[in-house]
Amino acid sequence: MTTDVSKVLAVVPCSSCGTLNRVNLSRADDKPVCGPCRAPLVLDAPLHLTDATFDQVIQGSNVPVIVDFYADWCGPCRMMAPLFADLARAHRGRALIAKVDTEQNPGVSSRFGIRSLPTLTVHRGGKEVARQVGAVPMAVLESLLSSAR
Repeated sequence: MTTDVSKVLAVVPCSSCGTLNRVNLSRADDKPVCGPCRAPLVLDAPLHLTDATFDQVIQGSNVPVIVDFYADWCGPCRMMAPLFADLARAHRGRALIAKVDTEQNPGVSSRFGIRSLPTLTVHRGGKEVARQVGAVPMAVLESLLSSAR
């Protein structure tokens, strides 16, 4: 069976220089690097999105993207951080796991009506397809991600 590569494309920000890179996630084992700076692109940890990068990553990715809207001072958000890291490792190459610091990125947080933390949104094809407010166990994270496939 052949894989349709158009279904595994994602836009990933470089953690070193911030450049957005288009990546074929079916080749994640090939260890993709950033075009301009040649730093390894992180695909097995949550991506940190900003007001400037959010739309390009969400709209440019043909895989589900789950976003954790959080704040550093939020206790439940800190409890969710290790689960999100585990989710990113488990779904490397099949989904993007991202985080948005609501205090540093008020534009996207306001646009999505984030009023409680943590708030998780799931996106597919550039559109929000699911939302969950509050800290949840891994089974709920997996279910949210499955709803976008």
